[in-house]
Amino acid sequence: MTTRPVWAEISRPRLLENYRLLHRLGGEAELLAIIKANAYGHGVLDCAEVIAAENPRAWLGVTGVEEGAAVRAVAPHANILAMGSVWQSEADAAIEHRLTSVIWEPSQIDALQSAATARGCSPGSIQVHLEIDTGMSRQGVRIECLSALIERLSSATALRVEGAMTHLHSPEALDCRASTDQLERFVSVLDTLISLGIRPDWVHAGNSATVLSDGGPAMLTRIAIEYNAKGMLRPGLSLYGYAPRFSSAGVSLGGFSSSGFSSTEPLTTSHLLQPVLSWKTKVVSLRTIQPGESAGYNATFRATRPTRIALLPVGYADGLNRLLSNRGSMLVRGQRAPVAGRISMDLTTIDVTDIPGVEIGDEVTLIGEQGRERITAWDHADLARTIPYEILCNIASRVQRVMKD
Repeated sequence: MTTRPVWAEISRPRLLENYRLLHRLGGEAELLAIIKANAYGHGVLDCAEVIAAENPRAWLGVTGVEEGAAVRAVAPHANILAMGSVWQSEADAAIEHRLTSVIWEPSQIDALQSAATARGCSPGSIQVHLEIDTGMSRQGVRIECLSALIERLSSATALRVEGAMTHLHSPEALDCRASTDQLERFVSVLDTLISLGIRPDWVHAGNSATVLSDGGPAMLTRIAIEYNAKGMLRPGLSLYGYAPRFSSAGVSLGGFSSSGFSSTEPLTTSHLLQPVLSWKTKVVSLRTIQPGESAGYNATFRATRPTRIALLPVGYADGLNRLLSNRGSMLVRGQRAPVAGRISMDLTTIDVTDIPGVEIGDEVTLIGEQGRERITAWDHADLARTIPYEILCNIASRVQRVMKD
């Protein structure tokens, strides 16, 4: 248990409301709630437990076998998809903990079949989801390698292809043909699978952008119905209260598109999403510096007036992005206090000159709300020229997560 006054509060009600909203937006499609990477920094076990309490047989997407095995302990009836598949040494654990593995490499098939044989598993008892590379060039079997992989699967009698999936590389770009092209390739692969006698129960593609975009869930559902399957969508960021930014002029990255066009806010109901995580600390020291005096490494902040400086026990080792130095702000007593000087490993200084009455022990919000003010992961990301995924995932494990009702 940590005793440093640096913590992240995780709102159970907000997580549940986001999950329910995404279910409604998904229509007939099922949700695969993406809780990989420690639930985007929110705490994978707590988040899994909340979702499983709402829906005991929920689909949960984890990074790999280690994370999946831990989640199984708190979600005994959930469907858990190991999205990064298995290494050879993990195959037995994947079967033991009833994890469904994503596959696309012959070595993954061989490892699972070998472990299943050693356990005496019956034919078709090990469910897998086959990932198709339709243009991401990351995970997934390339289309020209599909026949050879299917041949290898045919000899792995313990395995059954329960799902077929692909990953869209630009779902936020509303006028981009890339997603349409990828889905057309995906459909051609589904035709091939059917012709070879492989009939998946689940067909899935798309992330938060697909769920939130007009027609995205219906499009995926139509594809699934054509193959007598059920559609599945994979929201991640939106589950934690943030929507991706949609663009009509290129792919967005932290608010900046490839053409320099600032991306628009997402569509319709995305404003109903509620950020689940609040990141907090406390003032541990105060001092007044005089005009000309500096604060922090390399004297990048110099006072131009008598300046009240508050010291916070949080730094880049906690995941606070160093690019927020002299640019970001934090909330104290319901007001914004700018970061003064460089963020260091364990400490940050802020300028509270214009905030009356600040005292040692006052609560400071890095991400979250105080009074009428609010700072989001998007605010951090815009200043650091990155994405909110990175901001949230980089909150270090030494920052205690506290579940709040």
